[in-house]
Amino acid sequence: MPLLVEGRRVRLPQSAGDLVGAHPPLEERARLLRGQSVQPVGPQGLLYVQQRELAVTSPKDGSISILGSDDATTCHIVVLRHTGNGATCLTHCDGTDTKAEVPLIMNSIKSFSDHAQCGRLEVHLVGGFSDDRQLSQKLTHQLLSEFDRQEDDIHLVTLCVTELNDREENENHFPIIYGIAVNIKTAEIYRASFQDRGPEEQLRAARTLAGGPMISIYDAETEQLRIGPYSWTPFPHVDFWLQQDDKQILENLSTSPLAEPPHFVEHIRSTLMFLKKYPSPTNTLFPGNKALLYKKNEDGLWEKISSPGS
Repeated sequence: MPLLVEGRRVRLPQSAGDLVGAHPPLEERARLLRGQSVQPVGPQGLLYVQQRELAVTSPKDGSISILGSDDATTCHIVVLRHTGNGATCLTHCDGTDTKAEVPLIMNSIKSFSDHAQCGRLEVHLVGGFSDDRQLSQKLTHQLLSEFDRQEDDIHLVTLCVTELNDREENENHFPIIYGIAVNIKTAEIYRASFQDRGPEEQLRAARTLAGGPMISIYDAETEQLRIGPYSWTPFPHVDFWLQQDDKQILENLSTSPLAEPPHFVEHIRSTLMFLKKYPSPTNTLFPGNKALLYKKNEDGLWEKISSPGS
């Protein structure tokens, strides 16, 4: 069954701008979201989702109340929610393999056994801008097409992507919204920034830079964040990249050099250093080739736990 807006099937392909123009409620919702001020989100009760990661939970979760992600330039942040049981998935898509990723997002919501109860599936797409290489436009098209291809009815509720999330300054284009959070309990979606992107921020970023696929990082049943075990091959020419100046790193390792947040180059350098230090992570970072497990403590912060039998 198709992607629906206000109960009617969406005609694809069409641009995000045309789609929103045909549906005033979509246009209004995008306008309201763009107009919000950015809320800084603290680490308590937060599950931060990095690029090419997916996390799903529900209002029953005693540890996590907020899912969030930021630093999206050409990337899109996708929220899929079932209105009946409140199961909510947030993921940060970069267009690597949208065809495989959308079914992963769908199945993550369906994994909640009571998904058949009354209610509907609602999707929210945020991110991207009018970039020179049209990567955002391509990703918007891929995501809309893949959601439209799923068996279930999916209601498109928020579309604030590409040209709808674009601002121009000195003839350069930038995203308006770089990050969002979703409150699992209230279903509110809002503009957000995050200081704390852990745990194991560098390790998770290294997996992505080394070309790892989309993965689910959280087990809502045990309320544990599960990292790894990952494996990757040594990053090609890592010493060469580490010798390059900021401009070279931006131009070659970013999809949108002019629109990146200020910490981008520093983040890439530290991730490259990490990949140089751990060219093969299997036993060095994951003793006994076991996952690293984290759980929220009483203060709502991540704490490493031993991993018996995992």
